[in-house]
Amino acid sequence: MLSGMPRIAIIGGGSIGEALLAGLLRSGKQVKDLVVAERDVKRAKYVADKYAVRVTTVADAVDAATYVIVAVKPADVQHVIGDIADTAAKAESNAAEQVFVTVAAGVTSAYYEAKLPAGSPVVRVMPNAPMLVGGAVSALAPGRFATAEHLKEVSALFDAVGGVLTVAESQLDAVTAVSGSGPAYFFLMVEALVDAAVDAGLARSTATELAVQTMAGSAAMLLERLDDASPNGDSGLGLTVDTSPAQLRATVTSPGGTTAAGLRELERGGLRSAVANAVAAAKIRSEQLGITTE
Repeated sequence: MLSGMPRIAIIGGGSIGEALLAGLLRSGKQVKDLVVAERDVKRAKYVADKYAVRVTTVADAVDAATYVIVAVKPADVQHVIGDIADTAAKAESNAAEQVFVTVAAGVTSAYYEAKLPAGSPVVRVMPNAPMLVGGAVSALAPGRFATAEHLKEVSALFDAVGGVLTVAESQLDAVTAVSGSGPAYFFLMVEALVDAAVDAGLARSTATELAVQTMAGSAAMLLERLDDASPNGDSGLGLTVDTSPAQLRATVTSPGGTTAAGLRELERGGLRSAVANAVAAAKIRSEQLGITTE
């Protein structure tokens, strides 16, 4: 069981590592308990100056860390895993157990387990960009040697930057395609809505505020429905609550009204099939980027 004040080592100071670092600091984590490993000199200086966190080598960051979070791009995992494994092997005699967490898409826990000291607990996590503002959703998948306690500890860590759920590792490519890539889909939808509003005669600043606030409010409505409903769909008052987006869409759509007219065009334009194709393509790409063997 992990105990005491954990030291969190983030391997990678790029956009992924920075987003996680910023989210952890925003959630109240102390700078003294965080260390970043970044090989690029300019990037290292940027991270150190902006966040006042210590930036060092991979070996130094991993040494004595309770949590080692691999936050590099999938293609770069092979370049850092050797240093991580070597340092972890030397630290095996330490009292504190090290838990290895990877947010690199597509790299299986089996790959890390084959490189790290025998029996090392590995947890794969797929967070998304909103962790920068504490609004992420992170899917956790335990490796072969990760216990329920390890999963609980890592879940608490990522809960600090948003919501957390647990899935089977075989589902992580689909998770990547939905929530990992999802923010970009959302931003594209907002961009399209703003452009359409400008074409309809609104100033771009007005169109942007309307679109963003509408999206935020709509998400809040759906989240409130989800929070109010019990796992079996009962509101707690003996009423059945339909928490689906489809039901909310029906609620705000009057027969023969403006919303119905707009939705009809979205359906005619193939919105559903476009989204399905986007998720399928992103899932395939996640699989292609994966590192599963030596």
